[in-house]
Amino acid sequence: MDALIHEGKTFTKINYSGKQVKNREFEKCIFLGCDLSDSNFSQNRFSDCQFIGCNLAMLKLNHSTLDNVHFKECKLTGINFSECESFLFSVGFEQCILDYASFMNRKMPKTHFNNSSLKNVSFENANLEKAVFENTDLAGAVFDRTMLKEADLSTAFNYTIDPEQNNIRKARFALQGVAGLLAKYDIRIA
Repeated sequence: MDALIHEGKTFTKINYSGKQVKNREFEKCIFLGCDLSDSNFSQNRFSDCQFIGCNLAMLKLNHSTLDNVHFKECKLTGINFSECESFLFSVGFEQCILDYASFMNRKMPKTHFNNSSLKNVSFENANLEKAVFENTDLAGAVFDRTMLKEADLSTAFNYTIDPEQNNIRKARFALQGVAGLLAKYDIRIA
């Protein structure tokens, strides 16, 4: 990873845990089974990249660009995505663990979170219009001034969303999830 520009490369099982990699460009690269936990990957540009089966826990991405980046079966706990560049921010997650991550103030319409754990994730002031939360665990996730217009939470579970503090117009919810929309009223639903 010493080169400044990487295009079309596949990085397999590299261990950069606790290391610093800055000012690099990764285009159409694939990261397979890599350990980048506790690393500093600030000020990098990732475009059309895939991370598969990687440990990215506590990865620092300050001022990095994530443009059409897909994560599959990755551990992304504690990542502060709100520190990434907002321009061209486009990500997708499949079978990932994103617990304690932050997407605060992030514009990410149509983002897909599939079969993932999003426990205690911060979505404060985020734009998740038309986002899809397919079979996602949202226990403890914070939704405050979040745009969820036309979002699909019909298979999501364990969420608590205040309809008065968030825009949920035309969002989809399953009947069993309605209790998560009424939690602030401290009522019992039989």
